[in-house]
Amino acid sequence: QVQLLESGGGLVQAGGSLRLSCAASRNIFSINYMAWYRQAPGKQRELVVGILSDGSTNYADSVKGRFTISRDNAKNTLYLQMNSLKPEDTAVYYCKAEIRRPGILENYWGQGTQVTVSS
Repeated sequence: QVQLLESGGGLVQAGGSLRLSCAASRNIFSINYMAWYRQAPGKQRELVVGILSDGSTNYADSVKGRFTISRDNAKNTLYLQMNSLKPEDTAVYYCKAEIRRPGILENYWGQGTQVTVSS
């Protein structure tokens, strides 16, 4: 198991930046896949970006070139650097960890952190 705690959300003007953090309760080195999702009011939760344990990433087209995911295994923390923020980036941002065991896939979620971008 793993517990995830996001932080770093807040209110920012369009064009500004925020860095989200996701602190894990255990070593993340062996976690196969971690990701940031977001959910805006009235919309489905969507993938923002994911990162595999080998460092490969997959970004949503809407955030390519503006957002950067990184993981610090020494600090057991996942980050999301968000630049050039737009009002449409407003959402609750969630951290997800995917742990694969033989025959089992476990998904863990944080409680979310609110990001609000004003125009």
